Amino acid sequence: MSESPAWLPALMLLSDYDGRWNAYVEAVYARFKDDMLTNQPKFDGMWVRSRRDPIYDGKYAGFWHCVSEGKDEAERTPDLRRCERIGWLRPVIVEAHAAEEIDVWRNQRQRDTRRLLWFNEEYLVVLAERTRKRDGFQYMQLVTAYRTTEESRKEKLRKERDSGGV
Repeated sequence: MSESPAWLPALMLLSDYDGRWNAYVEAVYARFKDDMLTNQPKFDGMWVRSRRDPIYDGKYAGFWHCVSEGKDEAERTPDLRRCERIGWLRPVIVEAHAAEEIDVWRNQRQRDTRRLLWFNEEYLVVLAERTRKRDGFQYMQLVTAYRTTEESRKEKLRKERDSGGV
């Protein structure tokens, strides 16, 4: 991992909470809540919103997608590396077009047009373009964020990025 830029906060470590998972996950959620709900960021002039439902353990679905992994919503497993980087989420979104360490492109997944924000080829934030049906309000929905560690995944992302995306 390369040296982090000044705009990127330090990792939130479980050891900072003496290994107490409940205290740690509450602190990680408090950071998510402050960064993504209370002080909602913008990307390309659009608000970035987090998916609310289903709420599990009093926490938004969007949060769980950024700190856990797994295909089955009901069976996602916490990922400490994702938890540690929860403070990176907002800065990567906000700095996406200004920071040279972040590559930004569009892709298409089924009917979704998505924006991928890839910090140093190590941390990926995925946003989906949305339009609210009742009034046409446009926004970005946080889909997920995670470390990219597997070389095969990195190669796929590089190929998509380098081809210009959608």
